[in-house]
Amino acid sequence: MFRLETEVDKERRILLGHRLHDDNWAGSPELRALHSTSAEHEVPLDVWLLDEQGALAGGLSGRTWAHWLHVDLLWVDARHRGLGLGSRLLAEAERLARDERACTRSRLETWDFQAPAFYRKQGYEVVGEVPDYPPGVAEFILVKQLERSDGPPRRRRRGRFPGWRGRRR
Repeated sequence: MFRLETEVDKERRILLGHRLHDDNWAGSPELRALHSTSAEHEVPLDVWLLDEQGALAGGLSGRTWAHWLHVDLLWVDARHRGLGLGSRLLAEAERLARDERACTRSRLETWDFQAPAFYRKQGYEVVGEVPDYPPGVAEFILVKQLERSDGPPRRRRRGRFPGWRGRRR
């Protein structure tokens, strides 16, 4: 015999999370391949924009896991919008995720009245839409490939045949 309960129970929620986590890892060789790598654990990633007085003017809060950056929150104070600060916050988070945490992709969610056009300008592509979430609003799921920067561009060889190497005669 089973019974259902509906009260909030923090200890059970934690236990439930652990059991689902264990089942997921047991059922997926791809997840098991992350074990004992730097991508195994979710790690917070925050970038803050502070004004001259040190007050919060904007910020990005996210996390990295499994070689992905997940952007949870991105906000710039209305007084500072239109100055490219949101782009700078996002670019810095992507750089940290890519260069310091070996992330290859980024994902985020945004509502139709928020910033889908902004994210498209930053190279994100819509991969999903949830209509009427919340009622009357559409939520978009966007992703971006994070290109690795290998430093300055390589110098091209000069000469008639690029890539040709002189042979001894």
